[in-house]
Amino acid sequence: MLQSLRDKTSGWFATVVLGLLVVPFAFVGVQDYFRQTREMPVASISAPPKWWAGAPSFWPVSLLWQHEDVNQRDFRERFEQERQAARQQQGAEFDAREFESPASKRKVLDDLIDERAQSLWAKRQGIVVSDRMVQQEILKVPAFQANGKFDMQQYRLALRTLNPPRTEKQFEQLIRDGLAQTLMRTTVGASAFTTPKEIDRMVALLGERRDLSLVEIPAPALDSAPVANAEVESWYRAHSNQYRAPETVTLEYVDLDASTLPPPVVDEAALRQRYEQEKTRFVAAEQRQASHILINVPAGASPAVEKAAKDKATQLAAQARGGADFAALARANSDDTGSKAAGGDLGFVAKGALAPAFEKALFSMQPGQISDPVRTEFGWHVIQLRQIQQGNQETFEQARATLEKELIDAGRERQFNETTSKIVDAVLKNPSSLGPAARVVGVPVLTAGPIARGQGTGVLANPLVQRTAFSETAIGQGMVSDPIDVGANHSVLLRVTAHAAARQLTLAEVRDRVVAAVQADRLMKAAQRRADAVLAQVRAGQSLAQVAAAQGLPEPKPVLGVPRSANVAAPGVTDAFFAAYAPKGKVAAGSKVLPDGRALVFVVDTIKPGTAADAGGDITTLGRQIGQLHGLVDFEAAVRALRHGYKIEVNESNL
Repeated sequence: MLQSLRDKTSGWFATVVLGLLVVPFAFVGVQDYFRQTREMPVASISAPPKWWAGAPSFWPVSLLWQHEDVNQRDFRERFEQERQAARQQQGAEFDAREFESPASKRKVLDDLIDERAQSLWAKRQGIVVSDRMVQQEILKVPAFQANGKFDMQQYRLALRTLNPPRTEKQFEQLIRDGLAQTLMRTTVGASAFTTPKEIDRMVALLGERRDLSLVEIPAPALDSAPVANAEVESWYRAHSNQYRAPETVTLEYVDLDASTLPPPVVDEAALRQRYEQEKTRFVAAEQRQASHILINVPAGASPAVEKAAKDKATQLAAQARGGADFAALARANSDDTGSKAAGGDLGFVAKGALAPAFEKALFSMQPGQISDPVRTEFGWHVIQLRQIQQGNQETFEQARATLEKELIDAGRERQFNETTSKIVDAVLKNPSSLGPAARVVGVPVLTAGPIARGQGTGVLANPLVQRTAFSETAIGQGMVSDPIDVGANHSVLLRVTAHAAARQLTLAEVRDRVVAAVQADRLMKAAQRRADAVLAQVRAGQSLAQVAAAQGLPEPKPVLGVPRSANVAAPGVTDAFFAAYAPKGKVAAGSKVLPDGRALVFVVDTIKPGTAADAGGDITTLGRQIGQLHGLVDFEAAVRALRHGYKIEVNESNL
C-alpha cells in the first residue's frame, strides 16, 4: 500500500498540488509566532502598508500591516497615574469605587489608543525623533536640575523614585515615544490660524450688549381642578425616574475627638520645669532699625558701570559721615523706590529678613554708624544703624498660658491615641459589634439613619465617612470599620446595621407628589400659553406697550446694556435675551417662563456690538486663543480620522 501511495504522489502534478498546499500551511501561526511572545494586549491598532492602502486584514496579508499595541502593563500604569491624579485633585471627595467603573477604564484606554494611533502615524510618515531632541527635552525637566542646571546625579535619583522606577535607557525611550506621539498635536495645532474678520466677529459677539423692553406677566392661578387617574398614571410612567427611593444605610458609630476628652491635670512643677528647659523659645529676637541708600547695578552690568555705582556709594557714605542728613541723601539719591520717600527707612528688622551681606554688615554696626558700601544682588548699599532693640526674655508668668495649652493638647493627643488603640484592639476581638469595644474605653455608641448618600449631619456628612458607610465591604459584611480620620486627632468607627437598596417607589406611595406635579405643569403651560399669545401680537406688528395696555399688564420696563454674563431674574433669562433674532425689518422678541409661574415677554430695542475694550483691549491675545481653539478642534478631528482609518481591536476582558 505504501508503494502504491508513493507511486501516486511522485508525478509532477502531485508535486504542484502539494506545493500549493504547503504555502498556506507554512504560514499558519507565523503571525502569532512573532507576536505571542508577550501577553495579550488590551488594544491593538493596525494600519495597512502605505503602498497598499486597500490591503485586506485577513491572513496572511495582515503580516504586511503595521501595528501598535497597548499592553496590560501600559494600561495599568496609566490607570494608576490617573487614579493618583484624581485622588490628589478631589481630595476627600475621591470615590475609589466610582473610579474603578468600566467607563473610567475605557476613557483611559481611549486616550492610550489615541496616543498609539499618533505614534503609528508618525512611524508611517517616516518621522524619527533624534537623540538631540530627547536630550533637550530631558534637560528642561526641573526635577533633574540642581541650582538651575541639569545634574546627572539628580537625574538618576529622580528616575529611581519614579513609579515604577526607570533606567536611563527606559526613560529616554519613554521621552522619545512621547515626542513621537505629540508630533501630530504640535504640527496640526501650529497650522491653525484666525482671520481678522473672525476676530472682529468674535469681539462683537462676546462683548455684545442689548437694550430691551420687558413686560412681566403675573403667574396664573393655581390649577385646582381634579386630576384624572389616567393623567396621574401617564405622568408617573413618563417621569418614573423622579420617583425613586435612594439607597440608605442605618449606622451605629463611635465619635472619638481629642478636643472633647477631659483635659489632663496640669502639674505646676512640670510647667516650670518645661519653661526652664525651653527658655530660649520665649526670647524675643533682637531687632535693629536701619536706613539705607541703594545705588542700583543692573544684572550683567559692565565693570565701568559697577565701578561708577560703587564710587557714588562711597561718596555718599563720606557725606553722611561728614554730617549730611542721611534721610535727605536717601531721598535725593536712593534707587530703592520702596524706602526712598521715607528717607531710606527700613524700620525694625530681625535676622533672616535681609540679604546676607546686608544683614552681616548691619548686625556688626553700632547705633549711629554709617557703613562702607555693601554689595548685594541689587547693587551697592550705604547703611545707617539708627537703633537697637534688644531681645526680651519672657517670664514664666508670661509664658505660662502657652505652656499650659501645649501640655493639655499633648495630654489629650496621648489620651486620644491610647483610646483609639484600645478600641481597635477590642474591635479585632469582636468585629461584628461596636458596643463591647465602646464600653472598654467608656464612650457612647451613637446611632443614625436611615440616611441616604449626601445626607447626614456633623461627622456623618464627612465624605470619607459617607464613602465608608456606603462601601460594598461595610454593607456586605456588617463589620466595624477601621478608624476613619475626619480631622486632627478626630476619628470615627462605624458599622452598617441595616441597608436598603435604591428602589422604584410605587404610584400609591407618591400619588400626592404626582398630582402636585401635574398641577404645577398645568400652571407652567398656562403661563407659557399667555406669554405666547402676547408674543404673537408683538410679532404681528403691535408694540409691546399697546399689547400690555390692551391686556391690563404693567407698562414695559426698559432694561439697558445687558451683557451676556448678566444674571437677570432667573437662570436662562439672559440666554433667552440673546437667543432672540429676527430678519432685517422684523422685531426681535421672545419670552421666558420663570420657575414661579411668572412670564417675561421682551423686545430687543438695540443691539450694541462689542468693541476691543470689551475684550480687554488685547485683540492679539484673543486671536491667539481662537487659533489655539481651532488647532485643538482640528487635532481632535485628525485623531478621529486616524481611528476611522486604522483597525482597532479592544480586548475588554483585559481591562
